[in-house]
Amino acid sequence: MKDDKKPARRSQAWFGRDDRDGFVYRSWMKNQGHPHDLFDGRPIIGICNTWSELTPCNAHFRELADWVKRGVWEAGGFPLEFPVMSLGETQLRPTAMLFRNLASMDVEESIRGNPIDGVVLMMGCDKTTPSLMMGAASVDLPTIGLSGGPMLTGRFRGQKLGSGTGVWRMSEEVRAGTMTMEEFVEAESCMHRSKGHCMTMGTASSMACMVESLGMALPGNAAIPAVDARRFTLAQLTGRRIVDMVREDLRMSRILRREAFVNAIRTNAAIGGSTNAVIHLLALAGRIGVDLKLEDWDKLGSHLPCIVDLQPSGESLMEDFFYAGGLPVVLRELGEQGLLERDALTVNGHSVWDNVREAQCYDREVIRPWNQPLRAEAGIAVLRGNLAPDGAVIKPSAATPELLRHRGRAVVFENIEHFHERINDEVLDVDETCVLVLKNCGPRGYPGMAEVGNMPLPPKLLRKGVRDMVRISDARMSGTAYGTVVLHTAPEAAAGGPLALVRDGDMISLDVPARSVTLEISDEEMAARRAAWQPPTPPRRGWARLYVDHVLQANRGADLDFLVGGSGSEVARDSH
Repeated sequence: MKDDKKPARRSQAWFGRDDRDGFVYRSWMKNQGHPHDLFDGRPIIGICNTWSELTPCNAHFRELADWVKRGVWEAGGFPLEFPVMSLGETQLRPTAMLFRNLASMDVEESIRGNPIDGVVLMMGCDKTTPSLMMGAASVDLPTIGLSGGPMLTGRFRGQKLGSGTGVWRMSEEVRAGTMTMEEFVEAESCMHRSKGHCMTMGTASSMACMVESLGMALPGNAAIPAVDARRFTLAQLTGRRIVDMVREDLRMSRILRREAFVNAIRTNAAIGGSTNAVIHLLALAGRIGVDLKLEDWDKLGSHLPCIVDLQPSGESLMEDFFYAGGLPVVLRELGEQGLLERDALTVNGHSVWDNVREAQCYDREVIRPWNQPLRAEAGIAVLRGNLAPDGAVIKPSAATPELLRHRGRAVVFENIEHFHERINDEVLDVDETCVLVLKNCGPRGYPGMAEVGNMPLPPKLLRKGVRDMVRISDARMSGTAYGTVVLHTAPEAAAGGPLALVRDGDMISLDVPARSVTLEISDEEMAARRAAWQPPTPPRRGWARLYVDHVLQANRGADLDFLVGGSGSEVARDSH
């Protein structure tokens, strides 16, 4: 049994032993029918699968994983699939974001604690992508991402219907009395008509684009529809490639360097991507040890145009984006403008520029030329002021241009329950010039920082034809949503941030071009209110209590303080 030529792979610390423990490790695996020669030192590939019937975006991952396995076998590897916590944005209460860090711990410890040489991350729904990336980064093995792909275009009465975006629009029409409830219900099956994640440029699609622009997935990963045969081809090629990555020892830390994050930030601007990418990339950078700050989003991307005409910023959907050439075309456009870190390494062993230099666009209505953008200066803007000392963000491409400079009277909601109690009240003292302010929906306050920042407007204003107002909160907003919405205000209200001190009738000034958001009260009044403020009661027990006690603020990625950084791939002690 002794073989001095066995490669010094990580898995051989389990399977390459000639003692009692080696017997145990191999013998128990053999109860699945694996022959002895599979333990001979070939790369063992973990397939980290977020399949769940409770996560509709990822419900096709069992089939997709089989194609990954084909590729692994073909390349001479040994694939072993394992489950991790799956976070379904549409079903999981109180919010999937509450469990992103928990899922990342599941991923990290599952990878570290098992005989794995390399990992394929299968991800799709919003929080599965960052949680898998974060967890894997803390271990730093050869790793490659595979997204599940977007759904096919929704169709309702001859019109395109985008997931999420259409819901927000139609629900406002129902509240305004311009759409019947029967029509609203009819649209349900028309919107989501195939397997896959949201087909708008929501958080799922944005994060798939982030993974590809970071260099952590094969070219084309972001946009191939979930039910297109080419998604299965990509899965098979991904399985092949991870085996070679193990042989090359191409780890995440060689790819996820600062230049990769620079490319991702600029890409997010060019695609009109989700504000959620800000929090997720800050957290991922913290895990891999890259110095990335909230200000980098403004400095690197805020002045860039949005060149992709996709909902919610535009009209098209991810299927159209794929047919137009997908993300490689966007990356090429960035590169031709000198805005791509061309030498950044990617998982296929080539530079990002080598991957995209020949990319062709087949529909200039969907992916616009650089000098004919959908929106100018459309990247994430970072705001500061006495209302957000540590920053807040806004997505100008989703906002009403006339509201980017605005001064209005605050209408304040102490929490989401208070909002629901008041917003439909016909006697609510509000008009279209007011600023809606929602407190206690940040990382600690909700807890979990739910996507409630794009507050529905009062029905009496909807009936007047009002479709947007300035809204400010410490919450997040779905990537499929739109509006002049200031988000991630830090410090949050539940941490004693200035947002906690806003009262009905206060005047608030928003000036996005000047990057400011200001509560117009004196320092003395602010101090007096702060002295009277009482922090909310924390959760009593369990994960929510641990989360609230250790979560960082939005400007630091809302990771847990003890998870920042990584612990590598070494297992602390032999269990036998």
